[in-house]
Amino acid sequence: MTLAILCSGQGRQHREMFALTGDAPEAAHLFAHAAALLGGEDPREFVHAEADEALHRNRAGQILCTLQPLAAVSALADAISRGVIIAGYSVGEVAAWGVGGLFDATATLDLVARRAEAMDTATCAGDGLIYVRGLSREQLDRLCERYDAAIAIVNPGEAFVIGGGREALSKIAGDAQVMHAARIVALPVEVASHTKRLAEASSVFLEDLRSARVVFPPQAGVRILSSIDAAPVVSAESGLDKLAAQISHTVQWADCLQACVEAGATGFLELGPGHALSGMAAEIAPTLPARSLDDFRSLQGVRAWVARHLSA
Repeated sequence: MTLAILCSGQGRQHREMFALTGDAPEAAHLFAHAAALLGGEDPREFVHAEADEALHRNRAGQILCTLQPLAAVSALADAISRGVIIAGYSVGEVAAWGVGGLFDATATLDLVARRAEAMDTATCAGDGLIYVRGLSREQLDRLCERYDAAIAIVNPGEAFVIGGGREALSKIAGDAQVMHAARIVALPVEVASHTKRLAEASSVFLEDLRSARVVFPPQAGVRILSSIDAAPVVSAESGLDKLAAQISHTVQWADCLQACVEAGATGFLELGPGHALSGMAAEIAPTLPARSLDDFRSLQGVRAWVARHLSA
């Protein structure tokens, strides 16, 4: 089995997201480092004590959703150390570089904090994202052009995330409903990620990335995908350019999942939080096993699942 590791983006944070990783001694230093970035509050306590709004605030959300895969891989390194394909959704792409060893894990947390700060600085009040499923790309492109919004993420099965200002998104949602879209959801994200509205944030983050220590090439057998074109990272320089550009360019997530399959993936493990990416993987490759960390009750259960499929 060639395992495809999927690193989740924001939106699925929940109270029990660290249930499996919170007590892992291998991840203790990561929780301590994240606590410093969260004003001294332990992330394991943060997710239980803070209001839902705080969990979904951009900076805190990016830190929490990056900490989860980094902690998981620290705790499961013995089980998933063989050749893997790694892809990340939105901020999960920065986490993917940490999971793949291109960035030090604590440096990865620092980078996502600066990424969020750059995005917040570049964001206009009221910006956000909506999810629309059941309309074609052409239909949504026309709506986006009409209301000055943009497609932020392309998911499998005519499912799209659209970014823009509150008024534009409201009008698009209204028109999409009239056009009989199957599902329309306002996402708990406060920035118009992956649209040109954040071009300045891309420039700022690129400077942060260029000053970061990068280990390249990755370990033998590790392939990391860039989400704006689903291509493997073939050099540190071009990879960092794409990683910064991703903030203000459309994420081609459906293509990333297809690229995992074409690269030989025979199973998917989403590191969470949530099940969204493993669900999409099952949709695009229904014959392949796809699970999320949130599906398991223990790390040993994850190890057993990986071992069973690696030996299949």
